[in-house]
Amino acid sequence: MSTRYFLLCFLLIIFSQAINSQSNKFKSFDGVQIVYTDEGNGEVVLLLHGFINSRKSWEKTALRKDLLEAGYRVIIPDLRGNGDSDKPQSEEAYQNNAEVKDLVLLMNHLNIDRYKAVGYSRGSIVLAKLLTEDNRIEKAVLGGMGIDFTNPNWDRRMMFSRAFNGNVNDITKGAVDYAKSINADLRSLHLQQKYQPVTSIGELNKIEIDVLVICGDEDIENGDAKDLSHNFENGELIKVVGDHNGTFKTQAFSNSVVQFLE
Repeated sequence: MSTRYFLLCFLLIIFSQAINSQSNKFKSFDGVQIVYTDEGNGEVVLLLHGFINSRKSWEKTALRKDLLEAGYRVIIPDLRGNGDSDKPQSEEAYQNNAEVKDLVLLMNHLNIDRYKAVGYSRGSIVLAKLLTEDNRIEKAVLGGMGIDFTNPNWDRRMMFSRAFNGNVNDITKGAVDYAKSINADLRSLHLQQKYQPVTSIGELNKIEIDVLVICGDEDIENGDAKDLSHNFENGELIKVVGDHNGTFKTQAFSNSVVQFLE
């Protein structure tokens, strides 16, 4: 076959991938618009980003690349208040696990029957609550998180909630400064922390699917990851080299997650 034919095929593949990676949107239960990407074909994996972040944090990671190369369909939303999704300013827009409702409705919107899910940092906190609400999830990965989020009065959560409402201290100053530098919505970030989902240890104990807890060996700010893994009926713990902000980007993180999801 001619060189021209192969070049045409190559361009069609690139064009197809570009179309697949374009952002999509849908309106959630209260009219808030959620933006997401939907790439690849095959078994579905949902990726959930962390705090002061967006779906774009996954774009250049080894995990996204490896999942697509392994034949998965990868769905990555901007959680409400982040990225290109709407940033409602009312307290009601974040109460009663609104982010979890968004994700359930997103999977309904896409007619997804079964899927696997990976969260990192605050994405893991949202995912933990999602596990109690959606029985379509076959396997789950909670990255960059320990047991502390199960405490409804978690001091770290409340400290960051206050910080994004103007009460900044030495611990939170860096995060607030970073949020300002990327023009993040401080009001929304405050409300995301104030009404962050809380999943009790009792609720974790009832989750029967396989759950991988994975974190960097230098990541200790959110409680004991080993303790978290032990509170799932079928929990597993893996530690890889890295700190909280960098671990999810590493090849070691991707290798462990992909192997677990197989």
